[in-house]
Formats: sequence, structure tokens, C-alpha cells
Amino acid sequence: MNKKEIIALLKGQKHEKIKVAIIDIDGVARGKFMSKNKFISALESEFGFCQVVFGWDMNDACYDNVKVTGWHTGYGDLEAKIDPSTIRTIPWEDDIPFFIADFDTAANDKSYVCPRTLLKKVIKVAEDMNFKPLFSQEFEWFNYRESSTSLYEKNFQNLNPITSGMFGYSLLKMGENDAYFSDLFDLMKDFNIPLEGLHTETGPGVTEASIEYSDILEAADRAALFKLAAKQIGFKHGIIPSFMAKQISSLPGCSGHIHQSLWDMEKMKNLFYDSNQAHEISDIMKSYIAGQLICLPEILPMFAPTINSYKRLVEGAWAPTNLTWGIDNRTTALRVLTTGKQSTRIEHRVVGSDTNSYLAMAAALASGLYGIKKGLKLETPATKGNGYEDYSNGALPKNLWESSQKMKQSKIAKELFGDDFVDHFTKTREWEWREFSKEVTDWETKRYFEIL
Repeated sequence: MNKKEIIALLKGQKHEKIKVAIIDIDGVARGKFMSKNKFISALESEFGFCQVVFGWDMNDACYDNVKVTGWHTGYGDLEAKIDPSTIRTIPWEDDIPFFIADFDTAANDKSYVCPRTLLKKVIKVAEDMNFKPLFSQEFEWFNYRESSTSLYEKNFQNLNPITSGMFGYSLLKMGENDAYFSDLFDLMKDFNIPLEGLHTETGPGVTEASIEYSDILEAADRAALFKLAAKQIGFKHGIIPSFMAKQISSLPGCSGHIHQSLWDMEKMKNLFYDSNQAHEISDIMKSYIAGQLICLPEILPMFAPTINSYKRLVEGAWAPTNLTWGIDNRTTALRVLTTGKQSTRIEHRVVGSDTNSYLAMAAALASGLYGIKKGLKLETPATKGNGYEDYSNGALPKNLWESSQKMKQSKIAKELFGDDFVDHFTKTREWEWREFSKEVTDWETKRYFEIL
């Protein structure tokens, strides 16, 4: 629909307000209601959105170390732009209209802080190379029979999962919570987030959803909104979904694997597929993999953005720890799936459920394109067997501070995303490390309180 068609539709429908969202640096959906008249005016031009959304963390604590915004700028507005192609209605809120906005405006010299705008810039690079990226994301998460009030009353301890025990792929446990799972599947489709699959995973109350693949920007929109939608649908059932990367130390973490492929501009030919090559992997795909392997440690915070992310990236927990690739190997960082010309793709398994989907997809695409532009050869053989034992390409950084410092100094990261973005993003990760480092944890208390 074009702008005129959208305006005509809005004028003729019953709602007097529209929901508009932007996605911040942590992947959190921030937004507001706009009156119908205000929205139509903004749709025809632009509108102001407080720049503090890129100047504070996920708990609304203002950064003291970034230049783009702060007390020194007065926290003015940035010009935001509504993307009419994102139109959808919220089925669990009486079909109120909903749109995504970003900061991709000609007059906005601070747009580099906007994750969606960054992804659009990387897409432009791909399209200039005559590639059409098709992506999708899948999420694992825990579900608790709690409310936002009970979480704080319990201090986030001793929460009640919707199911007990270890029930991966359990039809029995899906039936136990049929109303919730059915609403997830059906309402997501109505919200233009169609799912390919939905099932229980190993662990108490754990679920996995696979979103249908699409053009990469639509895929990122769907993934970013999926977590918001799951939480709002959960509220209706007395359930709190949590997308922390690592919930329980003794259980696997929650992934946010990204599936990726490059096609011709007409989306008729999968350029990762070549029937004449070993494993049917094209030369383009080989260079793409080589680029991702080289860039991965340089841009890891875009795939693992929180303190908790690195608790998931441990040996033997279904998440990779080394710079590896393999054919249908779930112990490697890059799992190559060669299942025919329509579905040959790469699954990026480093990505956790706590990621910002725009940044993770931008990082995946940019690093793969880097390999193609540089003409890199895939010289490392595919890992066979246990990827945790394969150190031939090295290992991933072990924590957020280490990975942030590596990205901060990385020439590759700055080449891919620009100096300004790298400076801003790594400073937000340094802030996250500082906030964690000044807290006294339960582990410290239990270990040191009595014995020392």
C-alpha cells in the first residue's frame, strides 16, 4: 500500500489512534500512541522522537559515555520517519493499526545510532552487488506462570515455569497449554509474523518458534516484533515469556539462530547453491562463510550483546564456542544446510535470543559480503564431529568486555559499519559491563559471606 492508500484506510476505520514503534540499541521496542490526524501528518513528512531512546540503557539509565546524546545535547528530538510498508494491525488489541518508524532521514546526521537504519545501509551494499538477502530468525525462550507484579515480589527467584521437567518436542506439554500455544501461532500470523513451526524445547517451560523467511528487512522487523508480541500474548494467559540468553546454569541457553541466503535480484535463483560443487556449495557461499569466520570475533557484541549472552556460549550446551563451520553440524558456529536449490542456507548459531535482530542481521550480512568483496577463499575444511574441540580458526571472546574492546579497536568493524556506529555501540556495551561490575551478585554472597 502507498501512503495515499494508507491514509484513506485510516480515515475510514474506527480507531482514533495508531501505535508507532522504534527499536532501540538493545532491541527493545519503544513507542507511543499517535492520534489519527497527527499520524497522517507524520506519514506525509517526519516527526520528532526524543533522542534519549539512544541515550539510555534497557532500564532507562542514561549513558554517561556517548557523544550522540546526553545532558550535553539537552536530549532534543531526532527526526523519525514512519515506514508505510510495515503496516499491520494488532489482533489482541482490537486490530489497532501499528507501524514501525526509524531515523533514516536526509537531515538526520545521527541516524547511525538507529539499528534499523544501519541494516538498511548494509542491504543497500548487498543490492549494489546484485544480491537479494533472504533471512529468517528462530527463537527459544522460557515461559513462566507469573505476572509483572509477582516477578518483583519474588525478586525474580523461584519462578513457576508453565511446565515442569525436560520435554523437548512434546505434544503432551503443548496440549497442556493449548490456548497459549494456539494463540501464539494464530495471532502471530494475523500480526504478519507467520511461523513455520512452534514446539517445546528441552527445559521447564521452554518453547521454540521459527519465523518464515522473507526479505531481510521484513525478517528483522518480524523478529524484533516477535518478542514484543509473545510477551503481550503471554499477558493474556497469565504467562511471562523471557528471552534471556541463559536462564539456568545447568540447562542449555536460549538461541536466536539466524538463517541466511543470497538470491539474485528477482529472487529466482539461490546463489548459495551450485549442483556442480562439493556439497552443492557455491563459490559465493564459500566466500560468504570465509568472511563471516574472519569478521565474527571482531563484531561479536552484535550477536552477543549482554553480560548474560556469554553464559550461553559454553561447551556442551548447544551453543558454539569456536570459529567453526560444518555441514549440518550443530556444534559449529556456522551450520551449513545443503538441502536443495530452494533451501540451501547458513544457520548462524552464535546468535542468542537476547539479540537486537537488526544488528545481528546487519552483522551477519555485512560480514558475509566482506568475504565476497575481498574474494576470500574458504580454506578451512568443514568441522566433522565435535566443534568444541576444533580450535583451527581460534575461539570466540569469552565475555562482553573482551569482545567489546576487540570490536572497539577493529578496523574490520569500522569498515563494515563506520567509526561513529562502532564508537557508540561499543560504549553502550562498556556501560553494560560497568553496570554489572559494580553489583554484588548472589554467587559472591553465597561463596564469600560465611567462609571468609
